Amino acid sequence: MITISLCMIVKNEQDTLERCLKSVQDIADEIVIVDTGSTDQTKKIAERFTPHVVDFEWIDDFAAARNFSFAQATMDYILWLDADDVLLTEDRQKLLQLKQSLNPLVDAVSMNYHCAFDDHGNVTLNVRRIRLVKRSNKYQWQGAVHEDLAVKGIICDSDVVVTHKQMHGATDRNLKIFENLLRQGKKLTPRDLQHYARELHHHKMYEKAIEYYLKFMDLDDVTPEDKIFICGKMADCYYQLGDRDKELAVTLKSFEYDVPRPEFCCRLGYRFLEKGEFHQAVFWYKLAADSPLPSNSWAIVNQPSRTWLPHMQLGLCYYQLGDYELSYRHNEIAHTYRPNDEQIANNLRLLEELLNQTV
Repeated sequence: MITISLCMIVKNEQDTLERCLKSVQDIADEIVIVDTGSTDQTKKIAERFTPHVVDFEWIDDFAAARNFSFAQATMDYILWLDADDVLLTEDRQKLLQLKQSLNPLVDAVSMNYHCAFDDHGNVTLNVRRIRLVKRSNKYQWQGAVHEDLAVKGIICDSDVVVTHKQMHGATDRNLKIFENLLRQGKKLTPRDLQHYARELHHHKMYEKAIEYYLKFMDLDDVTPEDKIFICGKMADCYYQLGDRDKELAVTLKSFEYDVPRPEFCCRLGYRFLEKGEFHQAVFWYKLAADSPLPSNSWAIVNQPSRTWLPHMQLGLCYYQLGDYELSYRHNEIAHTYRPNDEQIANNLRLLEELLNQTV
């Protein structure tokens, strides 16, 4: 059985750190906590779980802090988490089984990351990330912000899920780091270009975000998955700017890289729905609802566009077309995904009355 060092970097995480560590303390053979300048109770909480609490002077570089944390590890493999991540009971058991059965020839293990949720607890965004790496390979983190591990060798794609349970609101910290790098005249890496654009997007600086999304798209060796993802981001920027023609153009451009993904089908469905062209809208929403998962396990999966959203919209379209039975059926499906959604519940009650009147 392999041994595991859990390596984390933290700052002012007193509200989340204990929850995270409790979820993995029976899995990690060693816990290394690197503190980058906490002023709350974070270090005291960490010291209840491990003697390996180390200070690191923050230099606006997440990769440097991560690499320092990895350098403290002594076990066979290194697992990394953020303080607002957690392993749920089922995934804790899966990771324990993985620890017992992992072939030591494996260099790295990826895990699914449920990183965003709606207000009903449904996963809205799932990505896959490298989470466990062989220490002797001395893999290095790259990128001052939204850092990533550069790995090669034998990679195992596991079914373990890491769940993100964010408690703190968004800040402009990452945006400021990028802007400071630019002021210093430093050239952004391809990964930095993408993430700077996403920070601009998040802060509603849509025109500048598009500028950097396009710079990223123009690079060589951008993967089809990245191009699809960026098309979606640019489509949203154009929508927010009110440029519906460019929104349409970049939506259709995504079809150059793979079969139509459900998030783009929903975008087209909404375009027709707005114009009252319900038959056309039905076509695109049905295509979204029936879309299989991408064959690439590393694809970023937008869950609402393949689950409740197209069915709720199909319910609206069929209602407008006077087909109350189909409208009810699709609202029922949407309700299975969002059982506490009052709007869908109201739709079902209204449709039940209409269907009873026609009997």
